[in-house]
Amino acid sequence: MGRGYQSEDIRQKLIETLQDSKTGMSGVEISQKIGVNRLTMTKYLKIFAAEGFLRQKNIGNLTLWFLESGQESYEFPGDYFKVASQYLENLTKGSENQVYSIIRNCIHSGASISRLIVEVVLPAIYAVKKMYDDGKIGNSEEKLLQNIISTSLQIFNQHKIEPEQKKNVIIISADPESNLVSEAASASFHSDGWRVFHLGDMSSAINVLFDLDLQKLIGKVWKQKSGIMVIVVFSRTEEGLNFFADSVKSIKEKLGKKIKLALCGKVGKKTKIHSDMLSENFEDVLQWSETIYETSK
Repeated sequence: MGRGYQSEDIRQKLIETLQDSKTGMSGVEISQKIGVNRLTMTKYLKIFAAEGFLRQKNIGNLTLWFLESGQESYEFPGDYFKVASQYLENLTKGSENQVYSIIRNCIHSGASISRLIVEVVLPAIYAVKKMYDDGKIGNSEEKLLQNIISTSLQIFNQHKIEPEQKKNVIIISADPESNLVSEAASASFHSDGWRVFHLGDMSSAINVLFDLDLQKLIGKVWKQKSGIMVIVVFSRTEEGLNFFADSVKSIKEKLGKKIKLALCGKVGKKTKIHSDMLSENFEDVLQWSETIYETSK
């Protein structure tokens, strides 16, 4: 658009211009205050309204523009701690729309999606689990908060990123308790340009035919066998990790070294599981996958 206006610059100026306005402002007033061509400003206003950043109110022939509640601009990397606190506070209050606004505001403020997931969303997932384990919330509230977190993760997936055709990952949760963490991993891989195939909770698929079923899926989504295919399994139990590791082992023997297996979960020191990578740490899985891709080029 004219004069090289940047979307995030205009977004910040809109926050400064409209945050104290209770009666709203017309597009003409906004363009004059911000110093942007009226037609250019109109295009931005419509885009921001579609994103849920602004709302409009029509009075006769006049259109007034308002900031949606909860709009804020952050500065990163300094504000990750602040955001984590705000996210958890609004989550535990059940302030659903505010939670989503925080995520959108962070993205618009230039935050790293992977870092948001690690420093903001994951701690909230673990905090909700602890509240339930400590008896501070019941089943119904735990499920509600988990659903809010899940929906906030979908906001990251809506962020348009062109995936690299040679970076492929299948993400599996071995049990319902690990599913939300697997969703977080999917969003993080997506933000890093991977072609993500998130299967979610596959505990119901644990049977002797699973390896054939998974092999069939791989054949459909990875037809050209270009690059690598990383299979990531999240599990709360050794049994879950063992089952999926054994299933993938037989597939690797048939399809070759381009298939890699990463397991994320806790196992005993004496436990032996066939995998290319095993860690309790979420970040280790992400970093290892990137390293494996780089070395496969």
